[in-house]
Amino acid sequence: MDRAEIVHNNFLRRVAARDLPEGSAPDGSLTAVDAVQIYRAGCLSRALDRQSRTLQKAGQGFYTIGSSGHEGLAALALALRPTDMAFLHYRDAAFQIGRATQVPGQSIAWDMLLSFAACAEDPISGGRHKVLGSRALNIPPQTSTIASHLPKAVGTAYSIGVARRHRPEHQALPDDAIVYCSFGDASANHSTAQGAFNAAQWTAYQSIPLPLLFVCEDNGIGISTRTPRGWISASFSQRPGLRYFFCNGLDIYQTYRVATEAASYVRRQRKPAFLHVGTVRLYGHAGADLPTTYLPREVVEAEEANDPLLHSVRLLAQAGALTPAAALAVYEETNERVARIAAEVVRRPRLRSAAEVMASLVPPPRRCTPVGRPGTATRAAAFGGRLEALDEPQILSRLINWTLTDLMLEYREIVLMGEDVGRKGGVYGVTQKLRERFGADRVIDTLLDEQSILGLAIGMAHNGFIPLPEIQFLAYLHNAEDQLRGEAATLPFFSNGQYSNPMVVRIAGLGYQKGFGGHFHNDNSLAVLRDIPGVILACPSNGADAARMLRECVRLAREEQRVVVFLEPIALYPMRDLHGEDGGWMNLYPPPDERIPLGEVGVHGGGEELAIVSFGNGYYLSRQAQRRLAEAGIRTRVIDLRWLSPLPADALVESVRGARHILIVDETRRSGGLAEALMALFTERTRVPLARLTAEDSFIATGPAYAAILPSADTIFAAAMKLVRS
Repeated sequence: MDRAEIVHNNFLRRVAARDLPEGSAPDGSLTAVDAVQIYRAGCLSRALDRQSRTLQKAGQGFYTIGSSGHEGLAALALALRPTDMAFLHYRDAAFQIGRATQVPGQSIAWDMLLSFAACAEDPISGGRHKVLGSRALNIPPQTSTIASHLPKAVGTAYSIGVARRHRPEHQALPDDAIVYCSFGDASANHSTAQGAFNAAQWTAYQSIPLPLLFVCEDNGIGISTRTPRGWISASFSQRPGLRYFFCNGLDIYQTYRVATEAASYVRRQRKPAFLHVGTVRLYGHAGADLPTTYLPREVVEAEEANDPLLHSVRLLAQAGALTPAAALAVYEETNERVARIAAEVVRRPRLRSAAEVMASLVPPPRRCTPVGRPGTATRAAAFGGRLEALDEPQILSRLINWTLTDLMLEYREIVLMGEDVGRKGGVYGVTQKLRERFGADRVIDTLLDEQSILGLAIGMAHNGFIPLPEIQFLAYLHNAEDQLRGEAATLPFFSNGQYSNPMVVRIAGLGYQKGFGGHFHNDNSLAVLRDIPGVILACPSNGADAARMLRECVRLAREEQRVVVFLEPIALYPMRDLHGEDGGWMNLYPPPDERIPLGEVGVHGGGEELAIVSFGNGYYLSRQAQRRLAEAGIRTRVIDLRWLSPLPADALVESVRGARHILIVDETRRSGGLAEALMALFTERTRVPLARLTAEDSFIATGPAYAAILPSADTIFAAAMKLVRS
C-alpha cells in the first residue's frame, strides 16, 4: 500500500476513534463558518492529491506535485483578497481552493482535475501542464522552476505604487492591492530567491512602497535533503526591511490570525513581510517518489501522525464549529465527489497535434486605445529645445536615445529599468537625460542583479506596463536567462494565452570593441535567445533602422503582448564612417511614424552575381567589402537580416532571388550560430551555391587580438571571391 492510502486510512481510523493529535486550543477571530470552509478546502486538496495518484496509476494522469501536508494554506487565502495577485508555490492547491470560495461561480474541483488529467479544456493551461493558476482568481500559473517567480513578485509589488502616478491603460491591480508569493523552505536557499529577498529589502530600505507578502512553507525537506532545524527562522527573522511573522500551519486558527496580521501590515505600511509557515510533507516529493527510500520509516510515520487535517478536526470540535463525525462525513463525501468528477474528466479531449500544443506560444493581440503623438512644444521640452538637431545625421546610440524619448512621450506605460540607466545614462550614454525628462520612477536605476532587473520588468508587465529593461552586456544575460525562458516566454504557453509578459529587453552586445573587456563585454553568442519559443530577437545595424525597429518592437509588446529582445551592436554605437572619413554610417532621425515591420529585411544593391546575407557588425563589414568586390567586377547585393528570430524565411528567400551565389556572414560562432539555420534555409529552398563565414568557436580576447576570431572586411572579400570563382 502506498503512503497516500496509509495516510487516508489513518485519517478514517483516528477520526472515528477520536484519536486526534494534541495541540493548542483554537485562538483568534476565525468564524465557525470560515473555519469549516477552510477545512472543506483542505479535504478537497487532499482528495485531489489522492485522485491524481489514482489517475496516474490508470495511465490517465501525469506528473504532479501534491499539496498534502500544506492544507493550512487555505486559511491564508481567506486572510487575503481575491484582488491580491498570488504567485503560488506548487504545493498550494489548498490556497487556490480557498480563494475559489471567495469568487462566485467557480467549479474548482472540475477545473483542477482537468489540469491533472491534461485535458484540453483545462481552464488555465489548456492541457499543457499540471499547473496551479486561474485567471478568475488572479493567480498566474507557476511551473516547478525553483524560485523563478520571486523576482517578478517583487516587480509586481513595485508596479502598484508606480501605477498610482502613471496609470497604464491595462492596469490589473487596484491601488490598495498587495502581492502574495509563496515557496518552500528548500527554494528559499536558491540564488534566485535570495536575490529577490535582497531586492525587496533594498527597495524597502529606501522607503519605496513594496506591498509584498513572502510566504515560506517550511515542511523541513527539499526532495530528500533535510532543511537544518531552525534555519529559516535564523535566516529571515532579523533581516532589515523585511518584517518576520511565524505561524504553525497545522493550526488553521493561528494561521488565519497571523496571516491576517501579516497581510494587514503589508497593506497598511506598503512594506514587504516574510510569513514563515510550519507545515509537514505527506507522501513523497512528487509522482512515484517514495520517502522511505531516503528517510527512516519512523520519521515518515511521525509526519503522517501529525496530519494537518487531523489537527483541523480537533480544532473544529474544540471551537464547536463541527463535530468529528460531521468532519469525517465531509471528508468522505469530498473523496466520493472527486472520484465521480474524475470519471467524467478522463473522457474529455486532450491535445494531440503540434498545432494544438503550440497555439498559445504567441499570446492573442489586445485592444489598445490609439494615442496621439505629442505636440511640437512637448517634444521640444523633452529634447531640450533643440529640435533642429533632429535634421542632422547622427550616430546609432543617439538615434536610439531620441527614439526612446519619443516613445516615452507617446506611451505613459513605458518604463525603463536597469543598472546605471538613470543618473549615468548607461555605460554608453544611450539613456542619457531620460531620467531628467521622465522621472526616476519611469527610468529606474536598479541594483546590480540581472534576475532582479528582468523580474522587475516581468512583474510590471503583469500590471499593465510596457517595460524596457536593459541588460548592460550580452554576457550578463546568462546570469538571468531563466527569467526569459522559465517565466516571460512560458507564461502565455502555460496560461493558454490568458497571461503575458509584454516587454522589450534592450541588450548591448556582439563583438568588435577595441581593447575593452574581452568576452565579458564582447559576447557574440545568441543561441540562448534564439532557442526560446515565442521570443522575438531584433538586431539593427544602423541608427535609422534602430529607430524604426525599436518602434516596431514596442508596438509588438504593447499591442501583440510579445516578449522582444532588442540587441544593440556596441561597436556600432559611435560609428560615423563607412569608407574613410565619409560619415557614411550616420543617419537622419526617421519621422516618429516610420517603422520597419517584423520580418522585413534590408537590401542594399541589386547585383546578381553574389548576395551577402548578414546582420549587425557583419552587415557593416559586408558593406565595406561590397565596394572592393565592385572594383573586382563582382556585382553584389548585401542583405541585412534585422530580425534574427524567428527568421524571416520568406523575405530572405525572396531577397536572394536571382543571385547566382550566396555568402552568409555571421559574427556569431560557427557552432550554434545563426549561419547554421541560414545554411539550412537556403539549402532547402534554393539551388544556389552558398558558403558561410563565421566567427571561430572561441571566446573573444582583449587587446590587439580583439577581432582575430571574427569576420573582417578582408576575410569577407576573400570568401566572396573564392565562392564566385569556384
